[in-house]
Amino acid sequence: HTGPRWDFSLGRFEDLINHQQHQVSYIVDATGATGVLADPEQIADLVEIDDLSDFEALCGAVQKITDHVGPVDRIVAVSEATLAIAAEVRAALGIPGPRPEDVALYRNKLRMKEAVAEAGIRAPRFASCDSIESAVDFARAIGFPLILKPVSGAGSRGVHRVEDEAALTTLLEQIDTGDYELEEYIEGPIYHVDGFVGEDSQIPFMAVSRYVNDCLAFEEAGQPLGSVIVQASPLRSRVEEFARKCVAALNMASMPFHLELFVTADEDLVFLEIAGRIGGAEVPYLTEKVFGINLFEPWLAAFSGEKATIPSVTGDPSGGWLIIPKPEDLPARVVTATSMREKCPTVWRELVPEAGEVLPVGGSYDAVHSGRFILVGDEADVEADIRRIIADFHIETVRVAE
Repeated sequence: HTGPRWDFSLGRFEDLINHQQHQVSYIVDATGATGVLADPEQIADLVEIDDLSDFEALCGAVQKITDHVGPVDRIVAVSEATLAIAAEVRAALGIPGPRPEDVALYRNKLRMKEAVAEAGIRAPRFASCDSIESAVDFARAIGFPLILKPVSGAGSRGVHRVEDEAALTTLLEQIDTGDYELEEYIEGPIYHVDGFVGEDSQIPFMAVSRYVNDCLAFEEAGQPLGSVIVQASPLRSRVEEFARKCVAALNMASMPFHLELFVTADEDLVFLEIAGRIGGAEVPYLTEKVFGINLFEPWLAAFSGEKATIPSVTGDPSGGWLIIPKPEDLPARVVTATSMREKCPTVWRELVPEAGEVLPVGGSYDAVHSGRFILVGDEADVEADIRRIIADFHIETVRVAE
């Protein structure tokens, strides 16, 4: 992972699962087929299907593998998009691993908030959008602004901050209300906690970070999104204890987690949401650089039925990351883009598009954006450099025909 791109470099199955010790087969779509980098002679089987969210096609693919190489002992799924469907296939075919009811607790935003609230953890007031009428009644009861979001979404995609009843009604008429929820708007910075939960819901490793801006501003307004690892403080200790209570309330075990929470002006901690996966954007790469921990390693070990071990961490390191999104008018050819290495000494890695490169429409946090940066240093220095990049980074592009 020393090249200009680092996406997925820590989560390559051919590096993390012993293909000689285990019979490893792959189920892929056309795009995924290009990412299978293992030696073909060490792959037991490979089945390509059109759509990885197609339950019948997935079950059929598992049956093909079973017919060809024997029974399937584990189904490994590490993407937010495939956690739920993999659980359904396991349940249908009697394969060990997380079941739909397990995954729902950290995929379904209604279920997870119900569970943490039952455990006495503060969460925003919320309600499912069973109908336009019930949603409007809830909104009138708690007031505006409020947040409308998909029940099983990720990365703030499809999330809206709603300012008034007219805007809410318009949005509700455009969506399948059964797939959405409303929740109380909470004022305050958003923190995230990334770590690994052991077999007994204990947390052998976690890192607390504070967002610079937030995911919703990145998705809706095209603002830069960054994060800084928080060093030792009474607040950090409280956030760590909050994380322990959350994973225990959700019975999470033998998996990574990405928890998000609000810290109000009074330093009250309020649950936002949690995912049973490794954090997105640059989280895994920063975690590996700063703490020497590749969170994919214990996760894949647990999936393979092996003991998940976490290296011990010494000291109190910090670091951060920043993504400056692509310009609005796409596709666009880059004319000039600013390297920030010399201005910002904490920059460890940067990905800035070169002159002539075309920035396409689409892509998530791992796309080639206007600029992506990973920084290492003390918390205050890293945050200062993140804000310096936001202020001083410049990219010039010209729109090109699609």
